[in-house]
Amino acid sequence: MPILKRKRVAALLNRSAGTIEHRGETSLGDILAAEFQKHGISANLEFLPAADLGPAAEHALKQVLNRELDAVIVGGGDGSIQTVAGVLAGSGVPLGILPLGTMNHFAKDLGIPTSVEGAVGVIATETARSVDLGEVSGQVFINNSSIGIYPYMVLERERERRRKRLSKWMAMILAGLRVLRNLPLFRLRVRIEGLSALVRSPCVFVGNNEYHLRLPAFGGRERLDRGELCLYAAKAENRLSLFWLGCRCILGSVDQQRDLRIFKGRTAEISTRRHLLLVATDGEVKTMRSPLQYRIRRGALRVLAPAPTKG
Repeated sequence: MPILKRKRVAALLNRSAGTIEHRGETSLGDILAAEFQKHGISANLEFLPAADLGPAAEHALKQVLNRELDAVIVGGGDGSIQTVAGVLAGSGVPLGILPLGTMNHFAKDLGIPTSVEGAVGVIATETARSVDLGEVSGQVFINNSSIGIYPYMVLERERERRRKRLSKWMAMILAGLRVLRNLPLFRLRVRIEGLSALVRSPCVFVGNNEYHLRLPAFGGRERLDRGELCLYAAKAENRLSLFWLGCRCILGSVDQQRDLRIFKGRTAEISTRRHLLLVATDGEVKTMRSPLQYRIRRGALRVLAPAPTKG
């Protein structure tokens, strides 16, 4: 695959991303400018509020299509990448990634270094390759989507952070304990690849391709281009069993037969008697109407990343 000649890029940076808040816009901007210049790339750096990333990506996309730019770069966490990826999906325009968030799951699964210097080096030297995107009722996701306990935990986490100015991890622990006291249990109908199943679960998780459930690679994905949704439904139906499942997730010792029901396919429908559902996509929570329509968008996103390992 030929290496792209990338000379001009728009770098859209979420100013509320963890690394930017820690280092400061001026300091990080100077480092990024120097790194891009070192690799012969002309980069227009824009530090933006999260709400402005989408419109900025649409403008940058037009510039690439008009041959004013060669690629679009996004700096932030998975939510920021999701926003820009949703704009570029299906366009063929290459997306470069600066992992400046807390977890950076997508970048790690792509093999992109988490250091600024390493990430810019990938943008400058690696080829573009196509990866899949997930979609739920029109909303793109790069990692996963979930219903059940997790969206409630995310909302509670953000309340805790606003009230007590806690770190994301500490706020999530407190949110988990609070939500666990009022455990939501969903009765769902899952339709996938011609199969219809009734599912009773507090948590259903739909991955953009398959996730590892054992150490040492727990929570990661080997490939992002297999064209497959992987749906995981927790079998736990009470607080104690869900608590122990959470512990096994932390320890990377989930037993697929004992702990989960797993379904795979290119499209899926999840329905419930509830008209509205809280749905998390890459850590962002929205209210959506039932039934939820899932699909895999095979090869919809071009990313600047190392070639995948064989497997």
